[in-house]
Amino acid sequence: MLGDPGVLMFDEPVNGLDPAGILWIRDFMRSLASQGRTVLVSSHLMSEMALTADHLIVIGRGRLLADVTTKDFIAQSSTNTVRVRSPQQHELGRVLAGRGVAFEEVDGCLKVAAMGCAALGDLAAEHRFTIHELFEEPASLEGAFMEMTRDSVEYEAGMSALQPAPVEAGR
Repeated sequence: MLGDPGVLMFDEPVNGLDPAGILWIRDFMRSLASQGRTVLVSSHLMSEMALTADHLIVIGRGRLLADVTTKDFIAQSSTNTVRVRSPQQHELGRVLAGRGVAFEEVDGCLKVAAMGCAALGDLAAEHRFTIHELFEEPASLEGAFMEMTRDSVEYEAGMSALQPAPVEAGR
């Protein structure tokens, strides 16, 4: 901070910090930006960046992939999904499949893409299905980042991000 710099760069500034330290550094970086300084932050912690960054620059394989607000990045790069839990889940799944609506079973729910809560609730009512749970799962920065950069990844894990690794009993 000596010399009163107009541009500051932070690389993984919250790694190893406790919650109070994370809040402090987040507030510190925001206060620097509010003074008119440019604050660049590099981090692999997407949930932290969602809370901290107003604007994102995403680079993949040396190319600029995005230069946009965090909100717009999430809206442009991923979609909200709706989760529904019903005792007639299999029947509801057949109706959705018949209409060409993409879904998957996750944690005892149907996770439905490209259909809002109201439309899904209306469809269930139309078929007289009982609904125990219906909620929109908003898109995340992590999901948007993974979607945008999937073609720019040089190395990737061999499993889907939606399928956690099996855990052995007793571990």
